[in-house]
Amino acid sequence: MYEAPTGALAKQFIEQEEHFSAHNYHPLPVVIERAESVFMWDVEGVRYFDFLSGYSSVNQGHCHPKIVASCTQQVQKLTLTSRAFHHHLFGPYAAFITSLFGYDKVLPMNTGVEAVETAIKLCRKWAYEKKSIPSNKAKIIVCEGNFHGRTSGVISFSTDEESTRNFGPYLPGFITIPYNDCEALEKALADPHVAGFLVEPIQGEAGVVVPAFGYLNKAAQLCREKQVLLLADEIQTGLGRTGKRLACDHENVRPDILILGKALSGGLLPVSAVLADDEIMLTIKPGQHGSTYGGNPLACAIAKTALEVIEEERLAENAAERGIQLRAGIKEINSPYIKLVRGQGLLNAIVIAHPDPNAAWNLCIEMKNRGLLAKPTHGDKIRLAPPLVISAAQIEEALGIIRDSLPLLNYK
Repeated sequence: MYEAPTGALAKQFIEQEEHFSAHNYHPLPVVIERAESVFMWDVEGVRYFDFLSGYSSVNQGHCHPKIVASCTQQVQKLTLTSRAFHHHLFGPYAAFITSLFGYDKVLPMNTGVEAVETAIKLCRKWAYEKKSIPSNKAKIIVCEGNFHGRTSGVISFSTDEESTRNFGPYLPGFITIPYNDCEALEKALADPHVAGFLVEPIQGEAGVVVPAFGYLNKAAQLCREKQVLLLADEIQTGLGRTGKRLACDHENVRPDILILGKALSGGLLPVSAVLADDEIMLTIKPGQHGSTYGGNPLACAIAKTALEVIEEERLAENAAERGIQLRAGIKEINSPYIKLVRGQGLLNAIVIAHPDPNAAWNLCIEMKNRGLLAKPTHGDKIRLAPPLVISAAQIEEALGIIRDSLPLLNYK
């Protein structure tokens, strides 16, 4: 496996991390010290394009000045009350986010996977109290190749062996079907105990797998016919990433339960949210679900500002235009090592064609050496997802780095 030369200072930090930290990640050999907009700088002062965006957490660009200002102002006044008390920012934030996305209620959480777990609990509660499914019989349909997080509950319906091996026993109550397959969904929906269908509009971690146009619309229709809730995990695909406010908006689909996270804070701290209408949301009563930090004052101030930035700066529109430019530019490179380019907006991936299973990693190392940071997923796929503030000129510069890096793969 090809490795990049690492400076003495970076090597020191990497060795320290390796010694004292759990080995649950395999990062690129780079140590980041600061970031701004679409760029990051390492401890040696080298500048890089960020083409991962914190797994789409910094759609607004690193350290966006308006979001940072909101954080700085609020952190000096009030950061946490817990939901044991009211605070003056939660109501305005709840009114803002529900109005923006068109739902009656929001339930605030912190991490993305907490929001997924919340959506599952909401779906089950609704199933027993509104659909009259017998107690402990509710089932939720999920898709092969899904990635909704790594809690014990969520990995119970993962098909990724790395996420599941030796972590059992697993939580029951899930039916797994192929992604982008409405026929399989229709068959699964014949089970009267099905309460919901949990789906990513685009499977990001699986390698940016984009379903056929019309899939989400048909899925929503099938769910409605069977009185089954559609749960959309838009943690990575939402908030402008795919060229619309939500990826579901490309097909004018309104999920029954909407799950948001990542860029909801512009990368400043973990903030997530679950949105639904009263019939679903109000099935959960006081004391039945919550979070110490969920809906805290600092999170409310930051999240409201982060959403305002996406709207005011028309980041979804820029993502749509720059995504077309990026995909077209990669295709024009016409490299034998690029098997496929796919994506929507600025959530994209290239599939590498090479006999070496480490080729995608090696290419990412070479791109790093030339000033662009990206990371392989599932071996042969490289996700390309820069902040949504990226300009046309910066896309062209990044394309040059990708083009100049590909000859590295001229080996067998």
